[in-house]
Amino acid sequence: MPAVLIFCLTLLFSPFIHAATPPIQLATIYHQDIDIKNFWISEKLDGVRAYWDGKNLISRQGNIFNAPLWFTKDFPDTQIDGELWIARNQFEQVSGIVRMQKATTEQWQKISFMIFDLPGSPENFSGRIKNMEKIVASSASPHLKMIKQQKVQSNTQLQLLLDQVISQGGEGLMLHKGSAYYQAKRSKDLMKLKKQQDAEALVLQHLPGEGRNSGRLGALLVKTEAGIIFKIGGGFSDFERENPPAIGATITYKYIGTTKNGVPRFASFMRVREAF
Repeated sequence: MPAVLIFCLTLLFSPFIHAATPPIQLATIYHQDIDIKNFWISEKLDGVRAYWDGKNLISRQGNIFNAPLWFTKDFPDTQIDGELWIARNQFEQVSGIVRMQKATTEQWQKISFMIFDLPGSPENFSGRIKNMEKIVASSASPHLKMIKQQKVQSNTQLQLLLDQVISQGGEGLMLHKGSAYYQAKRSKDLMKLKKQQDAEALVLQHLPGEGRNSGRLGALLVKTEAGIIFKIGGGFSDFERENPPAIGATITYKYIGTTKNGVPRFASFMRVREAF
């Protein structure tokens, strides 16, 4: 089937209405050579990123979520950056609900829009925290909430907080410099800290398996955003080995550090990135 026809069919049957891609801020990886006292710390939620433009909830890719009117009717008319979230370890459930064309009221009632920034604010992050608190306090919506922001006094305290979050089923931490202004780009003033790092890569090729995996996927050959090509052979279920991510798909993988050549170490497949 011609690629143009496939693209048109994708648009035709997509549950989303497309909008302009939102100007959001992206995080870098945590590094220790910072003054931790200058940063606010919050839990990194494993939900679905969403941008409220005052009228619609929009995905990172610029698709309008089919949120019920009752869900957003008490949201303010200001821009909000946040996460559609249910609870820890519930990513599959929340992503499934927000992708539905007609999800039920009962399903959307499980979801909260967790605020973590205000893109349109001219204030630094410490000032934006106060404004986020005011927005939540003045809203009648039970679904509009704010991610808790706190301070620690040392890297030791930071690691203890990380261990606590991980032990309770959390994913990791976000660090945001208090004096920083919102920047619609990848910013060194916003960092993520996890026991294991994760990143995205493009699937280039399916490599055949051997032994137990003979006749099905053995590994994926992938390429990172920086152009590094490497193999991912772990983290797949039997179903995923028999039905591997499509060539050209973007996947999320986890890893522990990199080699001196920048190749991710101990890389393991997590999931196909949802095309929100």
